[in-house]
Amino acid sequence: MSGITAPLVLIVDDEPAQLALLSYNIKAAGFRVATAKDGEEAVLAVAEQGPDVILLDWMLPRLSGLEACRQIKATPEGREAAIIMVSARSEESDRVRGLDTGADDYIVKPYSVAELIARVRANLRRLRPVSAGQALEVEDIRLDPDTYRVTRAGQTVHLGPTEFRLLAALMERPGKVWTREALLDRVWGREIYIDTRTVDVHVGRLRKALCGNGGEDPIRTVRGAGYAMG
Repeated sequence: MSGITAPLVLIVDDEPAQLALLSYNIKAAGFRVATAKDGEEAVLAVAEQGPDVILLDWMLPRLSGLEACRQIKATPEGREAAIIMVSARSEESDRVRGLDTGADDYIVKPYSVAELIARVRANLRRLRPVSAGQALEVEDIRLDPDTYRVTRAGQTVHLGPTEFRLLAALMERPGKVWTREALLDRVWGREIYIDTRTVDVHVGRLRKALCGNGGEDPIRTVRGAGYAMG
């Protein structure tokens, strides 16, 4: 993934064997994995970890998958995640109910792991195109994750790995205001404990690189909130 932080998949299932199987296969496919064993734990995990994709079983203890889906989609982190509802219910009315609740996709048991991973990748192409190898363009800036190349107005911009990941996050969501904490999670990962002021340092380096050959600063500072591109 050319230095881009691997997407995080949250697997929600109350069957330990299924949780272990899915975790193993999804990690093997190149994703980071988090797990939850019931609906309430899933809602908390989304708020704390901000996953990119959520595999949400319909039948869960404490809080059903449907209710968990409703609560997750009502949160800022949940609105930006793709929820794939996993269920043994195959009737059209059940699919419609799941999608109407807020799920982005619906897969019926039994399913193949290969199909499930394909669904994860399909949803990620929409949410995080860079992780799927797609080039991004915002105004005169172009980022290509496959060649690890950034250009502005056709001229090469030389970036370090951290600045490249930072630019990718900003370009994937033009106009979105990222808090420093959210950028830390996306660019450095939740496992790394560093000061939020580190974000300011790297944004400064990114700005300097992008404006090295002239042009206006494309990164907006939103006082009291964070940073945005465009």
